[in-house]
Amino acid sequence: MTPPLTVTGHGGLNHIALIEDDDDFRSALGERLELAGFKVEAYSRAEQALSSLSDDFAGVVISDLRMPGLDGRQVLTRLQALDPSLPVILITGHGDVADAVMAMREGAYDFVTKPFAFERLFESLKRALEKRALVLDNRRLAALAADADVELPLLGDSTAIRKLRATITQIADARMDVLIEGETGTGKEAVARALHSGGRRRPHPFVAVNCGALPEGLIESELFGHEMGAFAGAMRHRIGHVERAHNGSLFLDAVESMPVPAQVKLLRVLEEREIHPIGAHQPRHVDLRVMASATGDLQQAVAQGRVREDLYYRLNVVRLFVPPLRERREDIPLIFASLLARVPSRPKGEMPQITDAVRAHLMEHDWPGNIRELSHYAQRFALGLETTASVPLADAGGLAERVARFEASILNDTLQATGGNVAEAMSLLQLPRKTLYDKLKKYGIQPSRFRASD
Repeated sequence: MTPPLTVTGHGGLNHIALIEDDDDFRSALGERLELAGFKVEAYSRAEQALSSLSDDFAGVVISDLRMPGLDGRQVLTRLQALDPSLPVILITGHGDVADAVMAMREGAYDFVTKPFAFERLFESLKRALEKRALVLDNRRLAALAADADVELPLLGDSTAIRKLRATITQIADARMDVLIEGETGTGKEAVARALHSGGRRRPHPFVAVNCGALPEGLIESELFGHEMGAFAGAMRHRIGHVERAHNGSLFLDAVESMPVPAQVKLLRVLEEREIHPIGAHQPRHVDLRVMASATGDLQQAVAQGRVREDLYYRLNVVRLFVPPLRERREDIPLIFASLLARVPSRPKGEMPQITDAVRAHLMEHDWPGNIRELSHYAQRFALGLETTASVPLADAGGLAERVARFEASILNDTLQATGGNVAEAMSLLQLPRKTLYDKLKKYGIQPSRFRASD
């Protein structure tokens, strides 16, 4: 006896709509399908089935080809109009094979010829359910991504991200500064924006400052502003980033990269909520919330002398940690679907399906560049440029070939995440320089391909 089909591995789908006008055959086949683990809704006429089926039917339709009233090909036409992705399997007699082949060309999933071994139908149903589960799952992800009203890095239902969202809601209106920590690419700025948008400061400016990109020699002017004539070249009054955030929120990204002299002046902002622009006679009051991010452990930066200890303790009133993707793998498919929907200038037509092979890559890869790396992968995938994870599992080759392909994928993704920086790739992959270069040579990968052009 054929082992029962279980929901495992088929997205939980096991529903069958059976359309057959022969009462005895319908009863016998329905009973056999139920014994095999399917849930069967049986209909003697096509009109009855069509009135109860919808485009979200979580299963497969089996229909006899020759029936009074609407026949199997007419049923197929109606169902194609309802949902072109709904699998329809036709049951035919020997004399109807030509019609069945024509129906396949018109979109039928398969046909079986009477009399047939049940195993033949069972295998076809198994494949059809897998296909249907994939279609419905892609639709579900697309719908969730479209309906999401949170920042992209905060999408998902993992324990870590639910806890982070709850904390953001809890402190969004609190009058306290916040330190946001996490690996590169995890979405620390998105967390800061969510804090700003969720509280009373939402109508006012959100000012993000990349501390590592502040021009050397002009940092004080950039942050705190200056008066006209305050120094040579100061031809006009300038409002600094801190004052621009008045009544709103100031986000200091990569605060550990801010030079120590600027950190001293930032302390006054944190402690007194005052700024003293260059050349101004009096300090000016500012009402703002300060949020700062750090890549890695800020305490280590303090120990290394890159961050003042008093600044660290002043920022560390509330501390939020943004988890890396490898610690919230169950959220990756939804984030990926949302990224796909946002890809600009993608080819017209339907978004490529997230196949089982792609899903396996999403769940098995460690994503050292986190959401930034995942975003790059989504862009390549949406544009049809990503083939690494699209190989059907049945055609994936032997173990050595699959391991080599997986290794090449990791190298490509890591270089993409680091912008072609070999030193960073060595650190992320924990490989000696010679070993890394040997592997790059083996797979014909050039780090220069991943570097942004000047």
